[in-house]
Amino acid sequence: MATKQHCAYCFSVLLAQLQHTTFDVAPTFDTSTEYPLFVTWNKQDSDGHEQLRGCIGNFSPMNLATGLREYAITSAFHDTRFSPIRAREVPQLSCSVSLLTDFEDTNGYLDWKVGTHGVWIEFRLRGRRTTATFLPEIAEEQGWSKKETIDHLLRKGGFELPITDDVRSSIKLTRYQSKKQHLSYAEYVEMTSAK
Repeated sequence: MATKQHCAYCFSVLLAQLQHTTFDVAPTFDTSTEYPLFVTWNKQDSDGHEQLRGCIGNFSPMNLATGLREYAITSAFHDTRFSPIRAREVPQLSCSVSLLTDFEDTNGYLDWKVGTHGVWIEFRLRGRRTTATFLPEIAEEQGWSKKETIDHLLRKGGFELPITDDVRSSIKLTRYQSKKQHLSYAEYVEMTSAK
């Protein structure tokens, strides 16, 4: 479902933004489909490991061209966990596009499978509805158990009090799956120069 063309489109959007040029790249993929989606930017460090530089998306189905354009920019420049991506970083970047599918309500905070499901939690914080999510690969990459993943999500969502089983049981958890594709900048250059 997600393709390298989706990732290449995000790179083209990013480069146009960084170069202050008009974005006029026509999508090379079907633009009639709609998905909830996330765009993730990683930067390779000097040891060859990828470090997160931005990851933002949306749980409402969006037209792919519109959604990828919007979230390529938002995740690169407006993820408040990181400084905005700079032009000099581009050669070390990779882009991942995750198209989200198979949303299901669960029977509790442990009703999902590490490595298969992404988790989206909703909980009350200071009288307000709060949400947080991890894409399907995050818990497995971090080596977290289900319980540890939920605790990290609560912290990500701003929960600062002690986390008890009662707190965990009070959350609403939705599980989902993702079709993900990844593209490095070197691969992007190769794809675009072959045209």
